Amino acid sequence: MKILNFGSINIDKVYQVDHFVMPGETQSCQGFQVFPGGKGLNQSIALARAGAKVWHAGKAGRDGDWLVRLMKEAGVDTRFVAVSEQETGSAVIQVDPSGQNGILLHDGANGTMEEAFIHEVLAFFDKGDLLLLQNEINKVPEMIEAAWEKGMTIAFNPSPANEGIGKCDLSKVTWLLLNETEGEQLTGEKEPGEILSQLLFQYPRMNVVLTLGEDGGICYSEGRKFSFSAPKVKAIDTTGAGDTFTGYFLKGIAMGETAQAAAATAAKAAAIAVTREGASVSIPFYSEVQV
Repeated sequence: MKILNFGSINIDKVYQVDHFVMPGETQSCQGFQVFPGGKGLNQSIALARAGAKVWHAGKAGRDGDWLVRLMKEAGVDTRFVAVSEQETGSAVIQVDPSGQNGILLHDGANGTMEEAFIHEVLAFFDKGDLLLLQNEINKVPEMIEAAWEKGMTIAFNPSPANEGIGKCDLSKVTWLLLNETEGEQLTGEKEPGEILSQLLFQYPRMNVVLTLGEDGGICYSEGRKFSFSAPKVKAIDTTGAGDTFTGYFLKGIAMGETAQAAAATAAKAAAIAVTREGASVSIPFYSEVQV
């Protein structure tokens, strides 16, 4: 099984703040750093650091050469990353003292995918290969349709869960990986059990992983529901924790592990990530997770 991650590439501008900025408020920040980011880049690096062979497809501007080099150094195959005349996508991230974050995205090159490019990339992959998608690039509905027609396994992290999700045929998604906020936006439910029930009512053949931060998460796969816990740690920055979980979880699934085993390893990797600053730079290597 080959793994293709068709996803975003961002430059993350991270501001340490006392509290999230309110409307009309101006506040000084306690720190500022620039990190590589984008859910696509983060998840590709997580897959690679978990030990998977992963191809990344997407676009970056000429200001994003260093991000492509970073993925290559992590072991990601970047032959399908194209150069865009648009600037690289970016994110402004506020991080408060508890490690929680608020994120503002600018698409940039992430919004310049064309259908010809999509089909050119997918031609390299076959029935049974895994396509991982997030919602930080354009043409996601078209990617789901094209991959489904090829018989690929589709994993989708519907983040950000905006109106674009409604255009996606989620019945063609094999694995849906999301958090509570995204679950509420998709179903209108707040309670985790109800979120899961509503998703399975709409898409009974779907496998769902609902992450719950420090409370672990719940998963439904192959007719079985189970909960998994998260190791207790002191969080510094939660940015990229979900991406770390996704990469490690899908690596386990691709290697034939049970969903329960894959979730346990992924939760441990995510717990390590939140004890470090930044997104992709906080993702642990497999050797650290296995200690």
